[in-house]
Amino acid sequence: MARPTVRILSRYILRQHLPPLGYAVAALTCAMLVNQVAKQFGNLVGKGLPWGIIVEVFGLSIPFIVAMTLPMAVLVAVLYTFSHLAADNEITAMKASGISIGRLLLPLLGGATAVTVIAFAWNDQLLPRSNHALRTLLVDIQRKKPTFQLKEQVINEVVAGQFFLRAARIDPAANTLTDVTIYDLEDPDRRRIITADSGRMAYTPGGTDLYLTLRDGEVHEVKRTDPEHLNRTFYSVNRIKVAGVSNQFQQTQKDEYRGDREMTICAMEEVVAQARIDQRRVRHESVSAIEAELRRTLKLAPLPYVPIDSTLPPPSVYCRVLASIERLVAPTTASAAQVPQPRPTATSLPFVSQPSPNYIAYEQRVRSARQRAAVYEVEIQKKLAISAACIIFAMLGMPLAIRFPRGGVGLVIGTSLAVFSVYYVGLIGGEELGDRLFVPPFFAMWTPNLIFLALALPLLRAVRSAGSTAHGGDWDEVKQALFGWIPNMRNANREMRNGP
Repeated sequence: MARPTVRILSRYILRQHLPPLGYAVAALTCAMLVNQVAKQFGNLVGKGLPWGIIVEVFGLSIPFIVAMTLPMAVLVAVLYTFSHLAADNEITAMKASGISIGRLLLPLLGGATAVTVIAFAWNDQLLPRSNHALRTLLVDIQRKKPTFQLKEQVINEVVAGQFFLRAARIDPAANTLTDVTIYDLEDPDRRRIITADSGRMAYTPGGTDLYLTLRDGEVHEVKRTDPEHLNRTFYSVNRIKVAGVSNQFQQTQKDEYRGDREMTICAMEEVVAQARIDQRRVRHESVSAIEAELRRTLKLAPLPYVPIDSTLPPPSVYCRVLASIERLVAPTTASAAQVPQPRPTATSLPFVSQPSPNYIAYEQRVRSARQRAAVYEVEIQKKLAISAACIIFAMLGMPLAIRFPRGGVGLVIGTSLAVFSVYYVGLIGGEELGDRLFVPPFFAMWTPNLIFLALALPLLRAVRSAGSTAHGGDWDEVKQALFGWIPNMRNANREMRNGP
């Protein structure tokens, strides 16, 4: 049982981290959300969407942003908290009381582990659902045509492939047109060109239909069955109704398709298992085709084709636990009884002739199956790596803050920006390499974590040593620690050139 003093100290350290963690999550999320709004707001508003849809788009972007900012916030909170504890001599007092740096690290790791579990649940359960809803909503928005607007001196496509309008001058305030030319291709049996000296526009209340009142013009009409005759009609006033110039936004209610970022780990594991079965099937079919070709050449009797076992492997422990929880929480629904079908055996299958072996097609099919499995394996490892980054950032931030307590806010901001840039560039590059089969999925996603873990362990060992002090230097010592080896290397090279 832990001593009361140690338990109080652990609670004290964790409480010191909560306010900066909350502030960091809120500030980083708001900053990235503002950036997202700045990039997308103009495009969304220009489509004439309801304000509720625009707010929903940015609301569905928050889970993805939080998934990225949560590890950042852990690093910011650890740097801020421990730099203040060290600058206020609290770390020195704790060490003088016999409390080691390792003992201070335990509650920090416990809190980081709790954040890691929350981040993993967030990335695996909430994030795929929000990504799916966001993608579906953006596809619906893309299907909606932009708000109907006419431009001067341009042939405007009013109705796609059917109705085109050109005007030399357009007065948006009065809705008037000057020197108008209309190309009407709606009727497949005839083509009409309508010209007018001037005109006026009017819209229905919903903006879906356009009414044109044209004055002093002509209508040129040619029938496809009689292209040698032209009908020319003069008019003083001509009224035209153009329907469907701006469609209404319709939101998809149910979309079954899901990409890799819209699936949970359990769903992706099934896709990976199926891709591996497909890969084995391709190899088996290629070998069977070669055997059939050889037997045909040797004029031997063909062998019956034996398919591979396509049974999916049992789910992982994590997926089985989730399935048990879902069965307990979700209401049971009645389903029709499924009659088990007898599994065919090799003796009951007729002979299936195999095509001639094609090495290039075989390689393409194998690579396609491998790449499909790699894409989903990379996404699985990505969810795990981003969640585990909370623990690694905590281990990295603590020794940096204790070693350089006088760095202040500059240390927090500078170190955070440097770590975030390297980490997320590594994630993006690793994901690209993993998807292209250049790097195994585990190393593609976990390499940034392993790099920062390799940096954190020596730093932790340094601050735990007996000669270490909580009163480290400021940015000058940070500069010396990072770049102090350069002058030493230059002097060593100079001495080697000059000789003893």
